[in-house]
Amino acid sequence: MRKGMLEYCVLLKLSHGKFYPSDIIKSLDEVGLIVVEATIYTLLSRLRREGKLEYEWQESPKGPPRKYFYITDYGRDALVGMTEAWDEISNAINQIRNN
Repeated sequence: MRKGMLEYCVLLKLSHGKFYPSDIIKSLDEVGLIVVEATIYTLLSRLRREGKLEYEWQESPKGPPRKYFYITDYGRDALVGMTEAWDEISNAINQIRNN
């Protein structure tokens, strides 16, 4: 369950702008989702191969250029579908919890 949620969370984060992988990890960590760097890089690579993400190189004041990832139009469409699925599942679970 967590594995599927991670893709959703990463797409949600990237729907707000371009981010360096360590920024994504930090934002997930801040809300209690601990993820190792290798997991994020593997996920970002897969999402890019699927056409959901792209990246651009940006100069860094602290070293070599960095890859900043951003969501594509196809990724936004996928995110809409994932959000609808999340809402349905969340509503169903909440109904079960409250009955």
